[in-house]
Amino acid sequence: MILSCQNIAKSFGTDVIVSGASFHIEDREKAAIVGINGAGKTTLLRMIAGELEPDQGVVSIAKGKTLGYLRQHQDVNSTASIYSELLDVKRDLLEMEDSLREMEQQMRHFPEGRGGENRCTSADMEALMERYNRVSTEFENRNGYAVRSQVVGVLKGLGFTEDEFEKQICTLSGGQKTRVALGKLLLAEPDILLLDEPTNHLDLNSIAWLENYLQNYEKAVLIVAHDRYFLNRVVTKIVELDNGHVMSFEGNYSAYAQKKAQLREIQWKAYLNQQQEIHHQEAVIAKLKSFNREKSIKRAESREKMLDKIDMLEKPSEVKADMHLRFSPREVSGNDVLQVRHLAKSYPNNPLFSDLNFDIRRGEKVAVIGDNGTGKTTILKIINELEEANAGQISLGSRVQIGYYDQEHQLLHMDKTLFEEISDVYPDMTETEIRNLLASFLFTGDDVYKRIRELSGGERGRLSLARLMLSNANFLILDEPTNHLDITSKEILEEALRNYTGTVLYVSHDRYFINQTATRILELKNQTLNNYLGNYDYYLEKVGEQAQKASPAAVKDERSLSSSKEDWARSKEQQAQKRRLENELRKTEERIAKLEERDKEIDALLAQEEVFTDVKRCLELTGEKASVAEELEELYVKWEELSELSAND
Repeated sequence: MILSCQNIAKSFGTDVIVSGASFHIEDREKAAIVGINGAGKTTLLRMIAGELEPDQGVVSIAKGKTLGYLRQHQDVNSTASIYSELLDVKRDLLEMEDSLREMEQQMRHFPEGRGGENRCTSADMEALMERYNRVSTEFENRNGYAVRSQVVGVLKGLGFTEDEFEKQICTLSGGQKTRVALGKLLLAEPDILLLDEPTNHLDLNSIAWLENYLQNYEKAVLIVAHDRYFLNRVVTKIVELDNGHVMSFEGNYSAYAQKKAQLREIQWKAYLNQQQEIHHQEAVIAKLKSFNREKSIKRAESREKMLDKIDMLEKPSEVKADMHLRFSPREVSGNDVLQVRHLAKSYPNNPLFSDLNFDIRRGEKVAVIGDNGTGKTTILKIINELEEANAGQISLGSRVQIGYYDQEHQLLHMDKTLFEEISDVYPDMTETEIRNLLASFLFTGDDVYKRIRELSGGERGRLSLARLMLSNANFLILDEPTNHLDITSKEILEEALRNYTGTVLYVSHDRYFINQTATRILELKNQTLNNYLGNYDYYLEKVGEQAQKASPAAVKDERSLSSSKEDWARSKEQQAQKRRLENELRKTEERIAKLEERDKEIDALLAQEEVFTDVKRCLELTGEKASVAEELEELYVKWEELSELSAND
């Protein structure tokens, strides 16, 4: 065990952030802390890192082990270059290398030593050789000869190009500074890596590189991240922080989500069963008291004492019950929603793309992916007439109404309150309607009078989604819609988009989100678009096949095949299979609901005096209850299998 947290508690005023949290991390283990925004994940990391003192409890790190901590935001103003800043992490190896070069020089000129008393002796030479061999062995064991290539590899892996290596740290953006800090931390190789949202500011290629790096990292890692795809590929343990309490789950994020759902179902059943038993006992007590006889009153009092001793179960929180999001088009658009022809855009010394051609049809959910700086957001802005193209034509289909989500929330008015932001755009809404809407996006009470400039990134995101929902648009254009959203909010947005009958075009780096929502992917690469009919996993499959092809011509052929009839047929078959699964799942759920209702009816009948005094009737009902339970058990297993197939489809 390399890290142990025992009964950690932390409060700020009356707000309890963490209460009695206990968990541990083994050497080389990869774990993640998950929870909604505001749950206290960063606070927990800061206590482990020693930046905050817990109110109670103990954080223990194994003796002699080092710890490195990546914060979400970096305030670095060094005048050093990016390359020299990272290379400086290996300062001890560089000094060791200088020492080796110096000793080599001494050995090279040894015979030319000074005469007389100052002339070097053979003993001096032996001591020098011994020291050289010792330092050389350590230098080699620590991979000193690969230091510079290692630094270059980390910089390129994190998305820096060679022409950026000499940029001064103080001239970088916040996201670039965070990438520099992450690179320094990876090169330092601490025994415990604490990473707070490490995938922020990374493009898809850099995230994939970081995944591979952490998978092969031979020390412990503890991550806070909302990137579920990343968590699935990296971690083997989930530490959940919920309402101040901590619970650990073995496995990656998907395994956690499944176990959590099962646990929640068990908790709900236990809670409902207990409530049913309490209500039953209360009814029996009331009935016994109504007889108004000494024996019946004593029996009632006895039952009351038993009831008082029951350890009351807390009502489980509702799943995804906080934020309510539903997109409903005001009218149906034509089949042809968007047509783009020969689109081109460039800035001085920075050509983004040229001769882009693509169509979007009604009902499609299209994700645009690509490296940072390739022009993905620019395409969306051109479609929304927020930027001008250098060339090309954009045509919207009949009855198309656009709803736009801007990742920088520039459409929001920073000096307005939340209430004013909604009421000014939708003046026909009453105060009650606006308050109810904002409450459904977690803005309650005096929150509605906050200035938008005072909101966090996640809060601005929720407000933008609320505005977007009110638009009743039939063509949603979304720029990084999952940025700043916690996992629960992402899942709510995913469900809303899956149920949306309109058309969606979006830019995202969230691969899990793309997998859940996209029916087609447009990859912006080398200033052009590549088309893939499927979700992110399908895109990876096709890219992998392309990589195996030997010649550039074969790769080009493969790209053209991605939009061929064969892919179209495959897509249609996948959709048909998905519909069959969903239909079977729905039927199974309906049968389960019917049997569970009958099970409750039987319990109610067995509680009736005229029934439980009738032996024959009791036996019939008991037999039926056993049959219902047996069939339910089979259906639960079937439902679980169908749910897993549906999720993986």
